[in-house]
Amino acid sequence: MIEGLDNSGSLPVLERVVQFAARRHSLIADNVANVSTPGFRPMDVSVDDFEAALGSAVQARRASGQGRFGAVEVSSTPTAEVTATGVQLTPQPIAENILFQDGNDRSLERLMQDLVENFLTYRTAVELMNNQFDMLDVAIRERV
Repeated sequence: MIEGLDNSGSLPVLERVVQFAARRHSLIADNVANVSTPGFRPMDVSVDDFEAALGSAVQARRASGQGRFGAVEVSSTPTAEVTATGVQLTPQPIAENILFQDGNDRSLERLMQDLVENFLTYRTAVELMNNQFDMLDVAIRERV
């Protein structure tokens, strides 16, 4: 019974989203910190690949007949390795901007946009997790 509380519904999915967003936040913060460093090339991971792998894992869980129960087996992507204990990122250079004379490939506006989008993803996932835990608390305490 207890096992079904922490691996049912959206909790396993939200857990992976929080892990991914937390690791990516450190990566983006490093990019912002080095925006003026000569020769620095910003690094990032593919959010689209991770989202696709997560979506496929959710569909596979639904198709397995378990419905909303059971672990979500997310496959690794070229830039994000998903293990039983978390998510490890392997960033690659972004290389989407004009290379400046100092060898830096910077776009502070883009970096800040990525930072805010990633923060909102993290914050939303954490809030949804908190709501799930609040509902469990209400059920355990038998309050309405």
